[in-house]
Amino acid sequence: MTTVDTVLSKHDNGLNFSAWSHNKNQVWKGSLETVSFEKQTIKDKLMVLNKPCYIVKVAGKIGVTNEGYLSPGDNGTTAQVELLTFAAPIRIQQFGDPNFLSSHGVKYAYVTGAMAGGIASEEMVIALGKEQILSSFGAGGLTPERLEAAINRIQQALPQGPYAFNLIHSPNEPAIERRAVDLYLKYQVRTVEASAFLDLTPNIVYYRVAGLALNNANQIEIKNKIIAKISRREVATKFLQPAPARILKELLEQGLITELQATLAAKVPMADDITVEADSGGHTDNRPLVCVLPSIIALRDEIQAQYHYQTPIRIGVAGGIGTPQSALAAFMMGAAYIMTGSINQSCVESGACEHTKKLLAQAEMADMIMAPAADMFEMGVKLQVLKRGTMFPMRAQKLFELYRAYDSIEEIPLAERQKLEKQVFRKTIAEVWEGTAAYLSQKNPEKLGKAVNNPKLKMALIFRWYLGLSSRWSSSGEKGREVDYQIWCGPAMGGFNDWVRGSYLSEPNNRGVVDVANQIMTGAAFLYRVQNLKIQGLQASDYYSQYHPVRSTSLLEI
Repeated sequence: MTTVDTVLSKHDNGLNFSAWSHNKNQVWKGSLETVSFEKQTIKDKLMVLNKPCYIVKVAGKIGVTNEGYLSPGDNGTTAQVELLTFAAPIRIQQFGDPNFLSSHGVKYAYVTGAMAGGIASEEMVIALGKEQILSSFGAGGLTPERLEAAINRIQQALPQGPYAFNLIHSPNEPAIERRAVDLYLKYQVRTVEASAFLDLTPNIVYYRVAGLALNNANQIEIKNKIIAKISRREVATKFLQPAPARILKELLEQGLITELQATLAAKVPMADDITVEADSGGHTDNRPLVCVLPSIIALRDEIQAQYHYQTPIRIGVAGGIGTPQSALAAFMMGAAYIMTGSINQSCVESGACEHTKKLLAQAEMADMIMAPAADMFEMGVKLQVLKRGTMFPMRAQKLFELYRAYDSIEEIPLAERQKLEKQVFRKTIAEVWEGTAAYLSQKNPEKLGKAVNNPKLKMALIFRWYLGLSSRWSSSGEKGREVDYQIWCGPAMGGFNDWVRGSYLSEPNNRGVVDVANQIMTGAAFLYRVQNLKIQGLQASDYYSQYHPVRSTSLLEI
């Protein structure tokens, strides 16, 4: 026979309960043998997420069990086991917006964002897609031929999805946007992640509107979904509203869309989902998550009240998401989904080279810095990169300072030019220009023609040679150029490394994107349970609020 004395531990388990919060209307019934009083076994029971968690008191000692059941109180009768509180089972699908899951055909509200140059690789998209997790291919900076090959490979591996492809804004070369859109329409790519847009362009509007139709029930069918990544209210407003009439008129005149599609476009927003980008890697405004997310959610509500869309736009969040704590914080603030970026670069499926992955795995939160962006160099736009282990940020900033100070390469003092050739380019400036001109003669002869008569533009193109190649060197693992690697990265990478330190995920070779996703989401669910119990009155030591990655998948049932 099991008695109270045989199940109680003599050791302090770090649990207490607030007297003001007490469950008197129900009692727990079950076997005392299932109640744990030891710290480790208590935590094990807290982590069994697919079962309820009962907090009980036996002879003055607090314990935890997943077994038994609740029953109505017995009219003042004192029970041997006192129910203090309980937590219901929790499933990972409960986080975020259920409409996001159904719309994209995914199992939970977690997305991996695009990282240009194929860093968010085919392998990454396919691995996640096979587990019904949405991932966006990093199409930015790739040739049409390379992008087309990626579309074919991903569609062959994931004929039913889910997957997305990135469409990055190219203000200086709109033809690049158009070529990507043409490929997406040709191959019926149904989800695009639009990023770095400063304004709506005819290309993004064309993709959206070309997928509009009426179904058999005479309802608007949106075939081409857009997930827009933004960090500013003025840009968010454009994606939250219908397509501008002037752009629709232009597309109509070109015969790219029909009259019906133009009419339907006035009734639907430009995006299905808005990813609010906080302090992220690459292009970022370094916005604080706790400020920008509530602001954009409120903006969405205002515009929804104006247009009354049948399906309200979902607001997710990216930038700084690298731990269960940050994921849970985002969901608790109302995020429909979370998107990770920087942390996926260090995973085995990433398109980054091994040297870059090792640098990322060593990064701390303070190891990030802003540096000039290759695609928007002349505009002074910057992006967030890793500064530890590479001299790229300093060298890129030096190029921008020279660009601002002088109107041509020839105006730069000879000593400075020689330093550039020796330390940065490792080629003569003439050789750099020769290679740049050869490239532009094939890809953008119009720009080459302008540069010949515009010394300032010519200087910018020479500097962009280095800025553009430095990110490719990081992906390809260019030997001898390690100190010039441009590695896009946000502080989430440092947070992730702190979290996994001492666990199997501390080694880059053990970091699989699916495993990372499952660990973050499972950790968020566990922390939610602990916090829920604390709010109900449970006082628990910090030991119970710690979730570290474990190899076992038994906790990942969803």
